[in-house]
Amino acid sequence: MRIVIPLAITFVAGMIMVLNFFVPHEPFKLLGDNLQEWYMIVASAAIFLGAMNLLHVHFRKIRLKLKNWKYSPVTIIGFLMMLVTGIIYGVVEGMPFDYLFQSAVVPMGATMFSLLAFFVASAAFRAFRASNWRATLLLTSAFIVMLGQVPIGAMIWDKIPLAKVWLMSVPNTAGQRAVMIGAAMGVVATSLRMIFGIERSYLGGTD
Repeated sequence: MRIVIPLAITFVAGMIMVLNFFVPHEPFKLLGDNLQEWYMIVASAAIFLGAMNLLHVHFRKIRLKLKNWKYSPVTIIGFLMMLVTGIIYGVVEGMPFDYLFQSAVVPMGATMFSLLAFFVASAAFRAFRASNWRATLLLTSAFIVMLGQVPIGAMIWDKIPLAKVWLMSVPNTAGQRAVMIGAAMGVVATSLRMIFGIERSYLGGTD
């Protein structure tokens, strides 16, 4: 029964959401709206599970002196500081929580994104090696787009910014749409597998 009941709940909930999308009338509309509200409730409860898991993992690293355990106290102190100030003072602008967020979280996020630029540049250098005609085409397109983004491109030739706009609006858009269509088909296939009980990974590996 511990397998049949979750599969039955998944099937019923999945079919209700499918019918709500294609038949947006009662009773499917009411049931679909209620399921979406329950989804928000469950997702909100998962935040508390994530917080407890964060504390559990880092207290365990400190207790067992695992690799990089010295960073765990900083993580725990930062988490508790944000939690306590948020509960006491709220998230109003100008309050201690907002000050901590603007003075600590925002600069750290900017630092992470600035470091990502170097990783992207390194990955692009490795990916853009002209080993075949496809890589050569990619390298040429990327070079034109980068030149079109900076003023020196227009100084070299006034058609480069126009070429950049064409590359971004025509081939790039076509590729993005193809990826989105493929991802949507994958989501539909995975959803159907879960609704009909073929995909059971969410059951925790039970047979």
